[in-house]
Amino acid sequence: MLTLYIKEIRSFLSSLIGYVAIGVFITLIGIFLWIIPTEAGGANILDNGFANIDPLFSIAPWVYLFLIPAITMRSFSEEKKSGTIELLLTRPITDLQIVMAKYLAGFTLVVISLLPTLIYYYSVSKLCTGGTHVDTGGMWGSYIGLLFLGAGFVAVGIFSSAISENQVIAFIIALLLCFFCYIGFDFISQAGVFAKSAAFVKALGINDHYVSMSRGVVDTRDIIYFVSVIAIFNLLTRLVLESRKW
Repeated sequence: MLTLYIKEIRSFLSSLIGYVAIGVFITLIGIFLWIIPTEAGGANILDNGFANIDPLFSIAPWVYLFLIPAITMRSFSEEKKSGTIELLLTRPITDLQIVMAKYLAGFTLVVISLLPTLIYYYSVSKLCTGGTHVDTGGMWGSYIGLLFLGAGFVAVGIFSSAISENQVIAFIIALLLCFFCYIGFDFISQAGVFAKSAAFVKALGINDHYVSMSRGVVDTRDIIYFVSVIAIFNLLTRLVLESRKW
């Protein structure tokens, strides 16, 4: 499993995919936070006038909606297209270990993409005046929430790649699934169909739990939710791999 994990990381970093994904993420976030002018209360930190990087955690999920499917779309699709999936499945490694190696490689790239954003925290902390300080506790809670969100999207992306041999189709499926899991349940809860259980339906979506953690409160229920989403999609991916043996 470790060998496959290292192979996947090297595959990402030896091609332009990993660097482009990280570069695009950092660039887009930087443009929204520092360059595009907004009214007070908007995303631009300088125009906003407050010592916080909350806009980062509002924008990042939407950027990840596109970038994570782009990162994960080749995980299994490329293996199937090139025919190496059969060779991989004959190795002395279980299907679950294969899934976890590819999943952890994708998640590692998400972590790497987040590390440079700490520069924004440092910059804002240096811009503080009049005895104001950045809400460090809230920031770390938001980072934890964003890591869990990214981890969930990676699991969805790996699953989407496993069910399609075409990388473009895998990307589209992952994009749609991530969008639905992130904000789809919010729309359903507001449709009025589940009036009495609207709160429950909304709680099925990632956004509800991500917003909760972004307040700086790391609730056990939110952690269990994200772990469950990750486990479900990874197990579904394993089931897809096992179906090739039937």
